[in-house]
Amino acid sequence: MRFGVNIINFGAGTDPEALAGWARYAEDGGFGFAMVSDHVAVTPDVAEHYPAPFYDPFTTLAWLAGRTERIELGTTVAVVPYRHPLHTARVAANIDRFSGGRLILGVGVSWPRSEYAALGLPFERRGAITDEYLEVITRAWEQETLSFHGEHVSFDEVSTGPLPVRRPPVWVGGASAAARRRAVRFGQAWHPLGHTAAWYRDEGVPGLRQAAEAAGRPVPDFSPRVRVLLTDSPVDGEDRPAGTGTLDQLRRDLDVLAEAGARDVLLDTYPGTPDRHRPQAEDLALLDVLAERVLPAHADQPQD
Repeated sequence: MRFGVNIINFGAGTDPEALAGWARYAEDGGFGFAMVSDHVAVTPDVAEHYPAPFYDPFTTLAWLAGRTERIELGTTVAVVPYRHPLHTARVAANIDRFSGGRLILGVGVSWPRSEYAALGLPFERRGAITDEYLEVITRAWEQETLSFHGEHVSFDEVSTGPLPVRRPPVWVGGASAAARRRAVRFGQAWHPLGHTAAWYRDEGVPGLRQAAEAAGRPVPDFSPRVRVLLTDSPVDGEDRPAGTGTLDQLRRDLDVLAEAGARDVLLDTYPGTPDRHRPQAEDLALLDVLAERVLPAHADQPQD
C-alpha cells in the first residue's frame, strides 16, 4: 500500500506556514500524496467539526504545487455541487499543470444542509447534481471545446483549457451504494471514510465489485481515508472504525484493508472536533510513530 497525509487546512493554528509544513513533512517523509478538505460556507454546524479559518482547497493546492516536487496533491473531498463544473474543471486542470501532473481530484456530496442553503443549492438534489457535474468536469479535461445540455447545467462551445498534463484521477468519497456506483461511473478510486476494516472487506469492496459488474465497467481502486485515533488500551466493539485503538489494532486494520485490496490509504490525524484538535507538532509526532512502528510492514516503500 501507499500512504498519504491529510493536511489540516482549518481551525486554530492553521496558517500558510502550517500548510507548507504539512506538505514538507509529507514529501520529506516519503509519503506518496497529501490531501486537503473542503467547505465553502462555514455555518455553525460545519464549525462544530471544521472551524474557521478554513483555507480553500484549490487555492491551497495551487500554492503547495510550487512548494513540492514529488508528492501527489489532492482534495478529500471537494464538494462537487458547490462550484460550477466548468470552474472546477479549469481550476483542477490549472493545478495539474502547475504541479506537473500531480493532482488527485477527490469528490463528494457532503452533509451540511445549512451550507447548501447558504450557497442557494438544493440539498435533496445533491447526488444528481454531482453526477451531472462530474460528467462535465471529466469531459472538459479531454476536449478543447465542449457543449453540454443537462438538467442542472447547459452551455454551448465553451473552452476551459489548458487541458491537464494528465487526466487527474477522480477519487469518489462516500460509503453508500450511490457513492459506489458514482465511483464506478466516474472514478479511478473509491475513497470512503469512517467504517470498520471488516465492513470494507466484507461489504464495501464486494459492493463496489458488484456495482462495477452491473455497469460493465472496471472496478475502481480502493483508497480509503483512515482517521487515526490512537488509544493506550484496546477499543472494544464490532463498530470500531478503522484506525481507532492501539497500535496493534491499527496494524490489524491495515492488514484487513490490504486483504480488501486497498491501494492507497490516507492517514487523517484530525480527531473530529475542535476541542480535541492538537497542535501540528503533536500530529506530526504521531505520524512519526506510525512511520516507524506501523507503516513499513504495509508500505510499498519504506517511509523515511
